[in-house]
Amino acid sequence: MTEKRTPPLIGVLAIQGDYAAHAEALAEAGATPVEVRRPDQLAGLDGLVLPGGESTTILRFLGKLRFFELLEEFCRKKPVFGTCAGAILLAREVLNPPQRSLGLLDAVVERNAYGRQIDSAIVTAETALAGGPLEMVFIRAPRIVQTGPAVEVLARREGSPALVREGRVLAATFHPELSRDRRVHRLFVEIVAAAKEAVQ
Repeated sequence: MTEKRTPPLIGVLAIQGDYAAHAEALAEAGATPVEVRRPDQLAGLDGLVLPGGESTTILRFLGKLRFFELLEEFCRKKPVFGTCAGAILLAREVLNPPQRSLGLLDAVVERNAYGRQIDSAIVTAETALAGGPLEMVFIRAPRIVQTGPAVEVLARREGSPALVREGRVLAATFHPELSRDRRVHRLFVEIVAAAKEAVQ
């Protein structure tokens, strides 16, 4: 008789963005989601999602209670998934304009690269994920303009990486929580579950 795995406990940074939709997507992908608003709520989590929003506003919030430093410490040890502004926060370098970041993903990201809110788009493109083309919802999206050799590109928009992975770090310049396609969240849940098993 095989032992049933406990669903991984995955936090969603609930500062800005559609964190409720991320929580719903994680639950559908087989995880137990937890909304995180304080640094002490990081304790006991198996992984973390950094949703979209306005990256400078998120940084201002993270400047309180040593949240940024504690978040960086957590993300160096556990899997993390950043979408849109979350992907900006993960990058090694941020352009247009430069800003502080966690430096956990070997990539250079340009903010608001596709224009204003009116330039938002839904794009369907080929992906390395099984199951055919992937629907990607872009809202004032950043663009990944450079990636390091260890970064795997899983999907592109107009030639630029849109979904990337580097070990336990996953990043999307789009909003997978706004699509009914749960493959991206399922991939992250698998990354978290594998990392959890590796330390047990």
